[in-house]
Amino acid sequence: MDLNLPVSTIMTSPVECVMPNQKIIDLKHIYESQHFHHHIPVTENEQLVGMVSLIDFMRAISYASLDDNEAVYSSKTVSDIMSIHPIGIDESSKIGDVANLLAKGEFNSVVITKDNHVIGIVTTTDLIRYFLK
Repeated sequence: MDLNLPVSTIMTSPVECVMPNQKIIDLKHIYESQHFHHHIPVTENEQLVGMVSLIDFMRAISYASLDDNEAVYSSKTVSDIMSIHPIGIDESSKIGDVANLLAKGEFNSVVITKDNHVIGIVTTTDLIRYFLK
């Protein structure tokens, strides 16, 4: 195991992103797909501006059912529920640096960027898989 490898070697890519003005029905459909992350980056003009976690989404829909016709899905936008100032790190950052960052326990994923454009994501699960190899 080499903690000095670039984080880009273990990141998940491509990452599905959403824009702040999208309705949260789009988030619902991403979360319902087979391959999704618990964290969805929010971009505007191709720049990282926020993050939506599954917890953010669940709080936003409160007691709504999974029926697409529920009012909450068309009344709220991503910007209503996203966290601002997400952590994004450059693709050349080391796996060890990302592991130390995530080990602090403040969040469970880090967006990987190249020239401030989202190119991937690393989650605690990605790190565990790498450490188990």
